[in-house]
Amino acid sequence: MSRPATLGQLRESGWESRTVKDEVRANAATKIAAGEPLFPGVVGYDDTVLPQLENALLAGHDVIFLGERGQAKTRMIRSLTNLLDEYMPIIAGSEINDDPFNPVSKHARDAIREHGDDTPIEWLHRDLRFGEKLATPDTSIADLIGEVDPIKVAEGRYLSDELTLHYGLVPRTNRGIFAMNELPDLAERIQVGLLNVLEERDIQVRGYKIRLPLDVMLVASANPEDYTNRGRIITPLKDRFGAQIRTHYPLDVATELAVVDQEARIVEPAGHRVVMPAFMAEIIGTLSQLARQSPHINQRSGVSVRLTIANHETLVANATRRALRLGEKDIVPRVSDLDALAASTSGKVEIETIEEGRDESVVERLLKSAVLTVFKERCRIDQLAELLTTFDGGTIVHAGDDIASAEYVGIVSKVPALRAAVADLAGSESPAAVASAVEFVLEGLHLSKRLNKESAGGKATYRGRG
Repeated sequence: MSRPATLGQLRESGWESRTVKDEVRANAATKIAAGEPLFPGVVGYDDTVLPQLENALLAGHDVIFLGERGQAKTRMIRSLTNLLDEYMPIIAGSEINDDPFNPVSKHARDAIREHGDDTPIEWLHRDLRFGEKLATPDTSIADLIGEVDPIKVAEGRYLSDELTLHYGLVPRTNRGIFAMNELPDLAERIQVGLLNVLEERDIQVRGYKIRLPLDVMLVASANPEDYTNRGRIITPLKDRFGAQIRTHYPLDVATELAVVDQEARIVEPAGHRVVMPAFMAEIIGTLSQLARQSPHINQRSGVSVRLTIANHETLVANATRRALRLGEKDIVPRVSDLDALAASTSGKVEIETIEEGRDESVVERLLKSAVLTVFKERCRIDQLAELLTTFDGGTIVHAGDDIASAEYVGIVSKVPALRAAVADLAGSESPAAVASAVEFVLEGLHLSKRLNKESAGGKATYRGRG
C-alpha cells in the first residue's frame, strides 16, 4: 500500500500521532489479548520476569534490568522494537525523527514553514528506531546528548545557530527506544545528563538557549554487583526509572536444555547423524546448575547459560571427531567425551581466589558430580545388583574414546546383566547409542563407589571392588 509522501497527504490519511510509550502500550495490549508472546525466544521467564516486564510496558515505564551476564537482558531489550508500529512518518531529512505534526528541530520547523502541506515525508522502519550504547568510563555527554559541530561552524554558521549542533545518540533515537547497557559503568557526572531525558523529557546542549522535548523510551541493563565493583547508578537516576526488573538464570535443568535446543549450533558432517542422548544432555545442564551452587566458583561473576551452550557444542564436536576417526556414521556423545569440556568450561567460570591454580580439578569435580547426579536420577542401584555380582566375579571392561561402538555391543552380549539398563538408556539398538549407555552405567557405578576405575589419557578400565 502506498504511504503519504507529503504533510498534507498525511493529514488526509487520518494518521494520528502518539508517543512511543503509547505505541508500545497499545501494541503490547493487542498481543497480550491475542495470546501472542511478546518476547519469542526468551525461555524460562514466563512466571517471573515477563509478567513484571508486561506490567512496565502497560504502565508506560522506563525499565532497568538487573542481572548477571547471560540472562537475556539484551535480547529482551532489542525485542522491544517488535512492539513498535512497523513504519512511522518523519519529516524528510530530519536527524531526530521529527513528528510531522509536532516538529521540534529547527530543520523540521523551517521545512514546514517553507513548504507547508507539501513538506516531504519519509517513513522509518521500526528496526531503525532503536539506539544502543555500551556504557564505558570514557563515554561523554557529547556522545549521548550532542555537541557543537566545528565543520558546520566552519561552513559559515554562527555558534548561536541551532543548526551547528551535532545531535548525540539520545536525540537521534527520538520517537524510539534507547538502550544503555551496563549503566553503572557510565561516569556519575554523565549519568546526570540523563536525568532530564527521563523526567522532563528534554535535552539541553551547553551554551544554547534551546529545549528539545524528546519522546524516548529509555531501557538500561546492569549487573547488580556493579554497584560496588566498578561503579554505581546515582540515586536520582534510579528514582526516575519506573520499573526495576531482576533477571535470573534457568531455575531447572529442563529450562537450561530448552535454551540449548534453541541456541546451540550443531552441524552434521555429510553422511553422518548426530544424536544427543537425553542423559548426556542432562549432564551438561546439571553441570551448569551445580556450578551456580558451587562455593569454588565466583558467584558474583555468574555462570552464564552460554556455558551450557558451549559445552553442548564442544561435547558434540568431540564425539564428531571420534566418530570420524573410527569411521562411524552415527555421532553419539559418551562419558569419555566429557573430558573435552575442560576447555569450554574454564573460560566461562571464575574460580574463587583460594582455588587459583586448581581450575582443572574444580571443573573435574563438577563434571563428576553432574554425572553422578544424573545417574542417581536415571538408574537404581538395586536393579544393577546382578551386574555388580558379575564384576565381583572378575569381569573387566575397557572403555574409552579409542574403542569402536561395535565393541560395546559385544560387551553387552558378554555381560547380559548390562542389557536391561542399557536398553532403557539407549532408546535404540544403534551401536553408538549402546556405547554411550554402557559408558554412562559404568561411570555411574564407579562414582557411586561400586566399581573401581583405572584411567589414563581418555582410556579407562572398570573392574569389581572385590
